[in-house]
Amino acid sequence: MVTSLKVDDTLKKRVRHLASQRRRSPHWIMLEAIRQYVEREEARDSFRQEALHSWAAYQETGRHLTGEEARAWLNTWGSEDETVVPECHK
Repeated sequence: MVTSLKVDDTLKKRVRHLASQRRRSPHWIMLEAIRQYVEREEARDSFRQEALHSWAAYQETGRHLTGEEARAWLNTWGSEDETVVPECHK
């Protein structure tokens, strides 16, 4: 896929400067920026979909954990007293 971008002179200079500092080509810098943006937006969409599914499940079943229950469980992560995920309840 061939794509062209119109980039203003100020941004071109900034990209060239950054590329020089990082010992990379301007092309690499721009591709990396686009890749990171796309990954971030895909992750954001995935998180939103997961939240919507969780909300729908809660509305259907009423089963949940309180914030306090979730924090208490998460605070055990990585410790000798690490616990399993608590059961959801109504």
